[in-house]
Formats: sequence, structure tokens, C-alpha cells
Amino acid sequence: MYRFISICSLISLIAPLLSHAKDNRPNIVFIIADDLAWDDLGSTGNPKVRTPNLDRLAKGGMSFTNAFLTISSCSPSRASIITSTYPHQTDAEQLHWPLPPDRLTFVELLKASGYWTVAAGKWHLGNFVKDRFNEVREADVSGFQLPTGQAAKEGKITQKVIGDARSGCDQWVPILKARPKNKPLFAWLAALDPHRDYDEGILDKPHKPENVRLPPYVADTLKSRQDYALYYDEITRLDRFVGNVIEELHEQNIFENTFILFISDNGRPFPRDKTTLYDSGIKTPFIIHWPKHVKPNSKSDSLVSSIDIAPAFLELAGLSTPTIFEGQSFLPILQSPKLMINKFIFAERNWHDYEDRVRAVRNKNFKYIRNFYNDLPNTPPADVVRSISYREMILLRKEGKLTNAQKNTFVKPREIEELYNIKKDPFELDNLASSSKHQKQLKKLRLTLSRWQADTNDKPPPFRTLDEFGRKDGQALPVRERPRPDKAEMTKRLRAYYENKTKTP
Repeated sequence: MYRFISICSLISLIAPLLSHAKDNRPNIVFIIADDLAWDDLGSTGNPKVRTPNLDRLAKGGMSFTNAFLTISSCSPSRASIITSTYPHQTDAEQLHWPLPPDRLTFVELLKASGYWTVAAGKWHLGNFVKDRFNEVREADVSGFQLPTGQAAKEGKITQKVIGDARSGCDQWVPILKARPKNKPLFAWLAALDPHRDYDEGILDKPHKPENVRLPPYVADTLKSRQDYALYYDEITRLDRFVGNVIEELHEQNIFENTFILFISDNGRPFPRDKTTLYDSGIKTPFIIHWPKHVKPNSKSDSLVSSIDIAPAFLELAGLSTPTIFEGQSFLPILQSPKLMINKFIFAERNWHDYEDRVRAVRNKNFKYIRNFYNDLPNTPPADVVRSISYREMILLRKEGKLTNAQKNTFVKPREIEELYNIKKDPFELDNLASSSKHQKQLKKLRLTLSRWQADTNDKPPPFRTLDEFGRKDGQALPVRERPRPDKAEMTKRLRAYYENKTKTP
């Protein structure tokens, strides 16, 4: 059970710091991309995407090559990060559910210890936890808005934000400029890039379709390549704003005493990526820059989870990690890159536009996936269903021209169990769950996942949540509502819905 941390406990955590006349603790800048794959930066292996500022950060710091998110869905991922708990433990495990007010976050502990805590850009955590920050400058998200209820039924649309405002990064530098100079800084800087929808012409020198890299599970057509090129454009725009932050930190003469962490909240918004538990969905770029503390151009292949971020930030601030946090600090790895703090990482899939329930466990070499609702297809998010890439795949499917890998999102029923040798099969295309040679590994990971579910009280929901978008066209259905009700209210509504359904002849 989660609980408020007591005032006495909080004071005991921060008391050693309150007497310090001069606070020399490091500033912390946390930058979160929106829908970015781990390998779509120059520094992580994609020379086709122009990311000079992030590449320089990586060259001057450490990159983690085995860093993972607990879920491949925007708001649940952020809720998991800020609470250092798994999504199903937050009561915000479904997309757009607000984080409940009684959830302890690392930000309020930093704030209580003397840090100036700010957030700018995409928010996506609900209104209850905004007071954990000294200031929140939430981005205009009207570009994301789709009609709801009767408006959806009538096909009404809203105006779309275009240009740089679409990035959500316009307040990053202004909020840094507004900081008090006598306090250490914690900044949560969140982008909307490279989330869909995409606009043409955002760069003077756009990426060329012929230069993009397509994974084997996306149909290689001109329209798909054009879609990927626009995705690359938004990554480069994001990189430009990261460069602006670095410049501002230099301008304020605090760059040398600033710990920077750059990640993404989930995988790229394309078929078989975002919302899935394949590496293209849950593996994240994880770049750390901390002058004089991190060896330049270093790498670590240690397994790290996004729940480990909060304990690391608290350790930077000289604070202890609350026992209700699930993660552990990755800071020791910065000095010992081969140090292993996790034998396994765990991830989950819940409702995101559509119903689903999937769980996964991964070590360095193998991944096990359990599809609890295998009767449902592996439908990507609604914005991906509406994308030209997915529309191309629908047409090619009708013509019988898709490969087995490209058919993955349409198949039902799915296999209940999936097992992949990541080293030999990085795209996770060859399911080894039925292989006689891999039964020992299958049983080991199956048991590990079951134990994790028991330890974290991961139980199936009492009711399946209704789809809010059409799985074939990605259009909003009348049932869609924004702001979305929280977990308690949604459970109440679903109970009434299913009870009425059983009574209806």
C-alpha cells in the first residue's frame, strides 16, 4: 500500500542539508523526448538523423546501451519515472489517467531539501502533482486534441498547432532564466517532439526519404519513407532545443555543475514500436553528461530501468531513497561502467487508445513476453493507425504483399508467450517459445515474471476498458472523453456498463 511520507520522516531525510549556508549540490536537468526510439540518434547508431547537440552530450559523457522504460506509453511512463514505481502501482497505468494526489514523487523531496523544481513543456501527469514543482509551464497541446463525444461522432476537428510551438520546448530556456540563483536547480524539460502528427517544412534542410532506415517490420514504400523523414525532422528540431538548453547553462556559468540526463518516454510512433514491449518500444536512449564525474565518451551495457532515475536524482541531492520506491540509483555505474545493479528489467502494456494487457521480463540476452489478452490484435496507437506508414501496410495486406514480420500488428489471436534471443535477433522476429532448445530459458523467465507480478501486486483489472478509437481507421469514437476520468471513476463506469450488458437480452 502506498502512503504519504510522514513529516518527521521527510525532515530526517533533509535535515543534514538545511544547515548548509551555501548549497553546492549539482543542478539536475532532466530532458524527456516524446516517442523517440533508442537508436534514432547519431550517437546511438543512426547516422541518418542529424542530432549534433545530443551527440556532443554523449561524447562528453556516458551512454547506456541497455536502458529501458517500464511501459511504452506516454503518461504512464512519466508517472512511473516520477514515483519510481511500476505503472500498475501508480493507479495511473492507463493513458491520460492522472497521477493520484497521494503518490510520493522524488520532486517534492528535492523541493523540500532546497532545490528549485520546475517543469516546462509537455506535462501529462495530471493536475494533482503540479504543486510538487515550484513552477510548471505546460505546453500548448492543442495540436494533440481530437474531438470527443458527440463532436467525434460528427467528425469535428480542432485547430492544429504548427511550427516550433508544436515542439513544446519554447519555455525551456525562459524557465531556466527565471530560476533563483541561490538554489540548486531541478528542471523537468519535456518535449512534444517527435510525437505525431507531423508537419512538413519545419527544417530548412529536411531529411530525405531515400536516406532513412526502415526496420523490417515496416513496409518499404515511398510514403513510409516520407513518413520516417518527417519523424527525423522532428528529432532534429528537438536536438536544436537541447542545444539551446546547453547554451543557456553555459551562459549562466552552471554547465560544469549540472547533471544532464536525456531519455525518451517510449518508442517511435510507428507499427510494432510504440505501446509494444519489443525493444523498439521500451528501450530508451540514456545519455548522461556530468563534467568531472563521468568519463567522456564512455558507455555501459548494464541493465537500467526508468524506475532507477528517481533514486539517482535523490542521491545527487544527498537524500535517501524512500522504501516505497522500487528502483535503485544507477550512479555507481558512472564510476564502474560494468557494474550490474539489475539482473532483469520488467515492463508492462496496458490501455493506450485500445485495450490490451502484456507483461515482459528481459535480461541482457533474452526477453520473455506474456500476452494476457491474446485474443486482441497488436494494434498500434491511434495516431499510428492514421499514419501514412500504417495505411500503406493496410493496402499491401489486402494485396497479400506483407512479410510475416509486417503482418504482426494484424494477427489474432496472438501467441500467448513470446521468447526472443536479443543478441541474435535484435528485431525480435523469431519467437523461440515453442523451441525445444529454449525451454529451460523460457521456464526461467516465465517464473521470474510471475514472481515479479506477485511481488508488485500486479493483478488483472476487474473489467476491460473500452476502445476509444477505431482499430481500423484510428478515428475517435463517441465514448472518448477528455479530460479522461481517473481509475476510480473509470472502474465505476465500467462496472455499470458490464452489469447493464449482462442484463440486456
